[in-house]
Amino acid sequence: MIFPERFSDLPEYAFPRLRALLGDSAPGGPVRAMSIGEPRHPFPEWIGEIIAENLDGFGKYPPNDGTPELLDAISGWVSRRYGVGLVPDRIMALNGTREGLFNTVVALCPEEKAGKRPIVLVPNPFYQVYAVAALAVGAEPVYVPATTATGFLPDYTALPKDVLERTAIAFICSPANPQGAVASTDYLADLLALAEQYDFRVFADECYSEIYRDTPPPGLIQQDADPERVVVFHSLSKRSNTPGLRSGFVGAGPQSMRRIRQLRAYAGAPLPLPLQRVAEKLWADDAHVAESRARYVRKYQIADQALCGVQGAGVPDAGFFLWLPVDDGEEMTLKLWRETGVKVLPGAYLSRDTATGNPGAGYIRVAMVTENDHDFSQAMNDLRACVYG
Repeated sequence: MIFPERFSDLPEYAFPRLRALLGDSAPGGPVRAMSIGEPRHPFPEWIGEIIAENLDGFGKYPPNDGTPELLDAISGWVSRRYGVGLVPDRIMALNGTREGLFNTVVALCPEEKAGKRPIVLVPNPFYQVYAVAALAVGAEPVYVPATTATGFLPDYTALPKDVLERTAIAFICSPANPQGAVASTDYLADLLALAEQYDFRVFADECYSEIYRDTPPPGLIQQDADPERVVVFHSLSKRSNTPGLRSGFVGAGPQSMRRIRQLRAYAGAPLPLPLQRVAEKLWADDAHVAESRARYVRKYQIADQALCGVQGAGVPDAGFFLWLPVDDGEEMTLKLWRETGVKVLPGAYLSRDTATGNPGAGYIRVAMVTENDHDFSQAMNDLRACVYG
């Protein structure tokens, strides 16, 4: 049972907080919305044709786990991308990965670990659903800093033994939202060795895996590990520029997948059949992904030039966020809006206050999601002048 008091100390979700911060302030220039990670590159034109061809599917209940064709297409993409096999029986289609991240915690988190309340390890900053899912099942979220000192990835190996013994799930996001850090093969291997030692699962949110400069980020599924330790999440939102499609997948070991699918049968929201048909073709086609990635590479180059010489304002090798240091994230977000019309997000809105402070307080997150290079270049020049002088 979910008790409301579990959520009483959670801050308001990031984007209502941003609206409240900006209030009635007028933008100081043409609005460039770079606060939310909503891709704006074009998606394939044939998507509309597939929906039209399958309109009668809206009159049918869709398969809970995904059509056989969709599961085959995902399996084929995993094989091409990571060079490993993931059979369709170990995949379930999702109505967006946020749904999957939440419900998979519900399905797999035990009521107790080591005879005590279980712990879910969460990188800090983080995608907010990680913590809410933990609280929903009565687990204790432990927020582990992911800062410059740790390469912007959480150092779970440094946690005390009593914390690790109670850990049921550890979240990792690579490429990281918001910092763009990529977990190396060695990092992932060390994390899985820790999971084996202390008997917990690793949930890998890899939704930004197809946005990178030149080297594809490694995936958790490529590691030699007990398949029941590994749960991976992927999405078409960023890969294929289709956030409104609400389509992704979860991959896991056979026993984990049995429990995930069992929960879906009772409480899930499967993707409508015409949209599953769209997803089938999107996972099978890599050309449109390469075209979109080339656009992001150009944006990396524009950001490199605009931020050249600014200490700490590095442009990542993957993902589409800039995590930029400032004196005060809220103050700078408001200043940028009022003086330039560039809308960004204070880093503190993505982070949790802890005894050592909020690791996002001195940052702003900038989503590189403008529709064209000209708008992005103008926004970056305005940002450089306003923020760094």
